[in-house]
Amino acid sequence: MIISSLLDTDLYKFTMMQVVLHHFPGAQVQYRFKCRTPGVDFRPLIDEIRDEINALCSLRFRERELDYLRGLRFIKSDFVDFLALFQMNPRLVHMRGLDSGELDMTVEGPWLHTILFEIPILAIINEVYFRSMHPVPDYSEGRRRLIEKSKLIADDPSLAGLTLADYGTRRRFSRLWHEEVLLSLKTVLGRHFVGTSNVFYAMKHGITPLGTMAHEYLQACQALGPRLRDSQTYGFETWAREYRGDLGIALSDVFGLDAFLNDFDLFFCKLFDGARHDSGDPFQWGERIIAHYEKHRIDPKTKTMVFSDGLTFPVLIELYRRFHQRSKIAFGVGTNLTNDLGYVPLQIVIKMVRCNGQPVAKLSDTPAKNMCDDDAYLGYLRQVFGIPVPEREEEEV
Repeated sequence: MIISSLLDTDLYKFTMMQVVLHHFPGAQVQYRFKCRTPGVDFRPLIDEIRDEINALCSLRFRERELDYLRGLRFIKSDFVDFLALFQMNPRLVHMRGLDSGELDMTVEGPWLHTILFEIPILAIINEVYFRSMHPVPDYSEGRRRLIEKSKLIADDPSLAGLTLADYGTRRRFSRLWHEEVLLSLKTVLGRHFVGTSNVFYAMKHGITPLGTMAHEYLQACQALGPRLRDSQTYGFETWAREYRGDLGIALSDVFGLDAFLNDFDLFFCKLFDGARHDSGDPFQWGERIIAHYEKHRIDPKTKTMVFSDGLTFPVLIELYRRFHQRSKIAFGVGTNLTNDLGYVPLQIVIKMVRCNGQPVAKLSDTPAKNMCDDDAYLGYLRQVFGIPVPEREEEEV
């Protein structure tokens, strides 16, 4: 089995799932798989992927895993009680190969019972694909690259305050390689390595689990809130009611940075600990976030900017040098940590496209990351939030 524990996923899946249980237990959703890498033929892999998903759906939370979750200060006991009864249902996953070689996959059903599929399915697809393409992996090259990158930070005294975390579960080359990467980071980076999004390895190796919210949460609020224009503020307010000041990093790019800053007023600037960047130019984003705090007479040094969009070590070092004296800085690194062995990584995602029968969308500051299956809704969304159509924009459908 590629996935041997239901904790082998990102922490924000559990933090969002708890909100779903307490606030939106009846919501129905649909997710759609998308491969941004051209020319990949998934048809020979479908049976193996399906077998792994069936194996995933045979898992239940173990007592020690439930005890671990119960020990996290922001996880509530009734949610853990629910997880003790929880089991994933393979009938909620629909997949077939197209003549083009593409994988047509949807996950559809109650949000509460589909939310945990995304991360393990992406990890399964990655591992099945790379197992097929590279049956004898060059792990020595991966180790060389990892040590080389780590030493860029560990050997530079001017980077003493730089910290980073692993965000690479969904993008990893394999489960075993992911674990080796984490153990190497603990050894080589020491205090620079502060956590992982992966709950299973956090529990197993005594690493801090990290994560707050993902795009799907604010996307669902487009259908669950009182009106579309207020969906982002509704999502932030609901989050704050659930966590009462904990898990205070707001995602900034579901409608783009302009729309985020319009909604992220003085109240939210004070209420949340910071914001996370996940699309667009990170340097411009950082400058605008700092200017936004200053506009509201808030010292940016008291807030945290989290960078998590396709980071490489040279880029995160440059970001640190630009901003570390002006704000608290944190980095979440994915593919460049868990899938850098010299092979071209897959660009695959599973994104929510409908909630309660209504289309929902992600309109980020990187047009190639946009995702929606309804052009009419996309146009309406742009109109409501005043978002222009970029030249040559290519929407993911």
